[in-house]
Amino acid sequence: MNNGSFIGRVGRDAQTRFTTNGKPVTSFSVAVDVGFGDNKSTLWLDCALWGDRGEKIVDYIRKGDRIGVIGEVGTREHEGKTYVTLNVRDVTLLGEKRDGSSADAPRERQAPARGAAARGEPAHNPGDYDDDIPF
Repeated sequence: MNNGSFIGRVGRDAQTRFTTNGKPVTSFSVAVDVGFGDNKSTLWLDCALWGDRGEKIVDYIRKGDRIGVIGEVGTREHEGKTYVTLNVRDVTLLGEKRDGSSADAPRERQAPARGAAARGEPAHNPGDYDDDIPF
């Protein structure tokens, strides 16, 4: 079984493209630290996430953010160089870049409203509930 699990930083903003058959593929790169001290190096992964999931999270995968990826590891050759690829099966967003040094304006990263907030109803406060719960 070929299964790799990596945690690193996004090297470039994710982008979604479409195959000639109309299937979406979201691609991004991830930099993973390997080793420590004087032996520390960076392993670059070219990641591809196929299907609708990639389209839904493309706006949340930004350069510099921490990310966890799981998938099938492979390689590809291009102009005499070997690149490590990852056919992503699962993505975990671990945190945003917070230093503010990005030249472009940050995107809004607010989760869509759910439940009462989505319907325009006021949210319940913890004080709204009865304290006499029998368990």
